[in-house]
Amino acid sequence: MFKSASFFRIASDFVLPPLEALEEALQSAQFTPCGATQPESVGWVPPRGNKSTVLAELVGGQVILRLCFERRPLPASAVKDEVDARVEKYKQETGRERVSSKIKKEFKEEAIQSLLPRAFTKRSSTTLWIDAENKFLVVDSGSLAGADKVVSQLIEALSEIPGARPGLMAKPVQTQMAAGAAMAHWLQSREAPSGFTVDRDCELKMPDDQKSTVRYSRHTLEIDEVAEHIASGKLPTQLAMTWNERVSFTLSDMAQVKKIKLLDVVLDGKDKAGKDDDGFDADAAIVTGELSALIPDLLEALGGELALDGSAPAPAGQAPTRALAAA
Repeated sequence: MFKSASFFRIASDFVLPPLEALEEALQSAQFTPCGATQPESVGWVPPRGNKSTVLAELVGGQVILRLCFERRPLPASAVKDEVDARVEKYKQETGRERVSSKIKKEFKEEAIQSLLPRAFTKRSSTTLWIDAENKFLVVDSGSLAGADKVVSQLIEALSEIPGARPGLMAKPVQTQMAAGAAMAHWLQSREAPSGFTVDRDCELKMPDDQKSTVRYSRHTLEIDEVAEHIASGKLPTQLAMTWNERVSFTLSDMAQVKKIKLLDVVLDGKDKAGKDDDGFDADAAIVTGELSALIPDLLEALGGELALDGSAPAPAGQAPTRALAAA
């Protein structure tokens, strides 16, 4: 259910709206496919799949949502060829040798509109988990920019609920220690934080214009060579780890968790517990249960979480704060 995780902290006074009100707000912004000349479309879809019509699923007190994106990508070369053809025709019809930038811009808009109906659509969806009790949003995205778009859509939906109060905050979780610096320390000291093990995949990159990169795949990292790369200035940007022999993942230098995989000890428990008809409830309960325990341990390994109110400086390049509405 979650292959990646970007974490957002919401304000302590956030109150989850009644599920019926949330469902109604999501239904008003549900996904519809792109029209013939529409470049993109975004909206909410049932997390359980096409057999369901429910947009806000509640499993074990956790709210699961899913946002769908659809685009009609146009190759730049196709747009250029169409514009060039229109410019050439214009020159022949008018006898002019030069075409103004204004006319070229109009030709480009016309070209896009004419090409869009012939473009294939690409569709993707992103799962969002609201942990209202622990004040977390978790987005199944390995990109902060992508995750921020999903959170923005949630904010918009919540703002449509009658009586909603704007002004609450949701922002990417910030930690006392930068993830890159923490990973460098673990690799140099050859000592993982409590509850974690360092696995056999890593990427080290020089933070300069050249961006020289060294990657290790299925290779022991407890070697002098790794420490020497770090001593020379390269910083870890990705590090494969395992938490409590239950969940394996890759930690990024932006403190995002990618390539999440539940290990056999977790999946065996799932099989013994049985499944609901479509497996959704069991999957959601297990994944959110594991991540609910992993996230605090990971934040502690990174020195603890900074306050949401900005009382400590945020890391450079942090994604913008968002206002989150509540009932």
